[in-house]
Formats: sequence, structure tokens, C-alpha cells
Amino acid sequence: MIYTVTFNPAIDYVVRTADLRLGEVNRASYEKMFFGGKGINVSIIMNELGIKSKALGFIAGFTGEAIENGIKAMGIDTDFVRLQNGNSRINVKIKAAEETEINGQGPHIDDEAILALYEKLDTLKDGDTLILAGSIPNSLPSDIYEKILERLSERSIKTVVDATKDLLLNVLKYNPFLIKPNNHELGEMFGVKLTTKEEIEKYARKLQEKGAKNVLISMAGDGALLVDENGKTHICGVCKGTVKNSVGAGDSMVAGFVAGSVENDYEYALKLGTAAGGATAFSEGLATRDKILELLKTL
Repeated sequence: MIYTVTFNPAIDYVVRTADLRLGEVNRASYEKMFFGGKGINVSIIMNELGIKSKALGFIAGFTGEAIENGIKAMGIDTDFVRLQNGNSRINVKIKAAEETEINGQGPHIDDEAILALYEKLDTLKDGDTLILAGSIPNSLPSDIYEKILERLSERSIKTVVDATKDLLLNVLKYNPFLIKPNNHELGEMFGVKLTTKEEIEKYARKLQEKGAKNVLISMAGDGALLVDENGKTHICGVCKGTVKNSVGAGDSMVAGFVAGSVENDYEYALKLGTAAGGATAFSEGLATRDKILELLKTL
């Protein structure tokens, strides 16, 4: 079974207006709501690709209930911890001449709720996969990723970590199955500026030396580079299309890679991840199965 964890789920309220004028009333020409958060995004894309998962994390209030009901309606299993106070956040995405975001803070997560999440994670079995994605809310301990992976370290569980800098570096000792920094984040980890694919590959291998099994580096317009656990390097170009959306493309890449790696074919996994990321970038919301498979044929 595949499990995703979203510490701070959200309703993304997307509005489009011809021109955003501060201090004035602005009329929307388009509006839509999406249920998200990085782990939830991964579950949604894997569901599109026919891979079942269970979404874990924290929800609160009427917005949390809407998030849970919304993703259940998509056919995704959930087992969230329900917080007693507050509301799950709403993120406002304003698309005008420039894209502006106002992201909610989210509810306070107390020690009792953290313990409840740990208890759910304790039910994972050998052969399961756990995907941890995104930043950590202020109310959670900064080392919660480490604590979770340490708790699971005695079991044969595949872990995927999509995080940045210290959050990522500090979990490498637990040998995650997959990590996915971008090329700029990779450079920041080592205090260098990376300008060539050879340099990116060199430092991706340094992350392997620290414990990661598969290191997937997204390189924006230059595609993606994968150093797999067998020592091979794979490079995939980008999909062609018009970018409409900046939310969830990285999560979609993770989902596509995990879905594609079921048979341990990492070249295919990289292509499916690239197609899934591109399909989301070219859509108003997250990608559909048809769009992903259409782009996959072009790679």
C-alpha cells in the first residue's frame, strides 16, 4: 500500500481577472476550487494513473471536512487526524498579468494530534511506501521528518521525501527510496552554483553517498536528471506545451515516478514523472490520465 502524508492540506481557490488593481473591487472572469496540499496532489495523480494510495495528515473544521469529502469523491482512501480546533487553510491563487498567491496559515497541531499520526504510521507493513512532501507548519517540530523515518527504520518501507535543504539532508541517513530537489536546491545544499548537467550529476551522486537511493533532479526548461540506485544516469527532456498552472507540477512528477517505478524500470519512471509534471503545468488544475499519456508518447 502507498501512503501519502500532507501536514497542512488546503482548498486552493483559483480566480482569474484581467487586471488586478489593489484598493479596488476586482471582478473574476474565472473561478474554481481544488483540494490540495503536496501529499494529496501525489495521491490524486497516482489515482489518475490507476495506483491506489491512502492520504494521511491533519484536517480541521468545515474546510477540512470539505477536503476529505472532495478527495474521497475522487476515489481516494483517507485516514486523516481530525483536529479539534481551527480550520484547514484556504489558499487564494489570483491569476492576472502576474500570478499572486495568498496562502493561509492552517490550524495549530498539538502533541496529541502528532501522536495520533504516529499511531497510524505504526500500522504500515513491510513493502509499503510512504511519501512525505512539503514544508512543515510552525506548530510541528522541525525534525518531524526525521522522527517519522526513524520510527519506520526497522521495517522494509520505501520512503519518498520531497523537501528542501536541511529537511532533506537530515533524512538521508535513513536511506529514502527517492528524493526530488530541483537543480537550484541541489546547489544550495552544497553552497555551489550548478551550471552544467555534469555538475548536477556530480552533486546528485553526493546525495546518494549520503544515503539516498534514487535522486531525481528537476531542471526546469532543461528537463530532469535521475541517478538511480543501480548507478545509472538518465536524462529526460521537457514536454512541449503552454504553461497554465504553477501548482502541483512537482508533486505530479513524484507521483508519476512512483507509479512508473513499480516494475523497477527507472527510465520509464522518469518519463512518466516528466509527463505527469508537464500535464499538470499545461492544465488549469492537476493533470488527467489522458493528458499524461498523451505527453508520455512525445518523450
